[in-house]
Amino acid sequence: MSDHDEYRWALPAVLLGDGSAVRPVRRSTRDWIVDIAMFLAACGITLLTAPELEGLPRPLMMIEQVAGVLSCVAVWLRRRWPVWFAMVTTVLSTFLLMVGGAAVVGMFTVAVHRPFKVAGPVAAFAMLTLGPYVMLHPDPDLGPAGTMTLSVAILLTVFAWGVVVRARRQLVWSLRQRAVIAAEEAKRLERERIAREMHDVLAHRISMLSLHAGALEFRPGAPPEEISRAAGAIRHSAHQALQDLREVIGVLRHPSSSGDENGPVPAPPQPTLADLRSLVEECRQAGMKLSFTMDGFEGAGVRGGPGGGAGERAADGLGESFGDGVGEGAGDGAGERFGDVAGEVVVSDGLGRTVYRVVQEALTNARKHGGGAPVSVTVAGRPGDGVTVEVRNAVWARQSPRIPGAGAGLIGLTERVELAGGRLEFGPGAGGDFRLHAWLPWTP
Repeated sequence: MSDHDEYRWALPAVLLGDGSAVRPVRRSTRDWIVDIAMFLAACGITLLTAPELEGLPRPLMMIEQVAGVLSCVAVWLRRRWPVWFAMVTTVLSTFLLMVGGAAVVGMFTVAVHRPFKVAGPVAAFAMLTLGPYVMLHPDPDLGPAGTMTLSVAILLTVFAWGVVVRARRQLVWSLRQRAVIAAEEAKRLERERIAREMHDVLAHRISMLSLHAGALEFRPGAPPEEISRAAGAIRHSAHQALQDLREVIGVLRHPSSSGDENGPVPAPPQPTLADLRSLVEECRQAGMKLSFTMDGFEGAGVRGGPGGGAGERAADGLGESFGDGVGEGAGDGAGERFGDVAGEVVVSDGLGRTVYRVVQEALTNARKHGGGAPVSVTVAGRPGDGVTVEVRNAVWARQSPRIPGAGAGLIGLTERVELAGGRLEFGPGAGGDFRLHAWLPWTP
């Protein structure tokens, strides 16, 4: 038995159901205990009133006894018809002393199981019946005034007790509903995170596959060396896509580190800012004409990499498109001068991952919709000023098969950037090209 189910027996049935059942929830162990206690209480109050029947005519005494027994047995029906049970026992208790115990139980029941707009009038009706009751059964020691005061005090006490029990149940139910809503929200956010992760992982690889396959389709007479190179690139991209997918699925199947199977799903290995170089090189090897600039990270604790200083722009005409040569890489001086940005930049993992995903999504969209046009990527930042990412490419510079897309990548990317405290803008630029601009905070 789990900790969650350890004390289910101590909860009322209304708190054990999910609120969607059409039929009433079966009584719990606690309900049976309470019903037995209420039955015994009604019987006890009925027996306490028995001495007051002395001196009554025998037929009236028989009526009192039968009514008392039947009212105590009817206590077991109080959950099904609480209002009718309370009304009938209240009316009968005005004239019959031995029904008083059941009337007290009925008033408590209607206060617990019905809202105040229903229970309040029932209590007011019971208050009105106290007048005839005091006139018919005055206490010789207390007198009419004392009997009325005591009866009103008992009635209000029982009714208030029932209202408090109902209020506590409503509080527990509301807390449970909040927990259910919070759990559903957590599941929804987790599904969105997994969807973003799957998109980030697969969209880039699949677009690379489409690009290489398109080159083979439109150049069937290409030299065998180029065809072999493109086929190798397709095989490599397919293997990388499978590997990335295997990592994501493996994370989903793996239990959390805390050992709790219901705990949060751990994140798969994530890229950082230092992985931008490999991303750019991979795109160049796929034939993209790509210029790349990183500026402002030389003072951020970057490990040195090959090439010159950071921020030196790659030359135009990087790499041949598939129309001119399948899979040709960058030419001489074609953006190899990353300088210090090739190493690991000492920024937070979250910031580096977001910058990587922005560039990755922008390059994926450029491959899908840019028609092989040159793409420029600029990443610049200063601690305290933030990091800006700008990607530009011409729109449909030449006709080529369009890779289908639903636009979910930019929507998810906008959510990712906003969650990081930044902002993302995209759309046609002043020069007719497509521009994606992102700003992310960088706390020193």
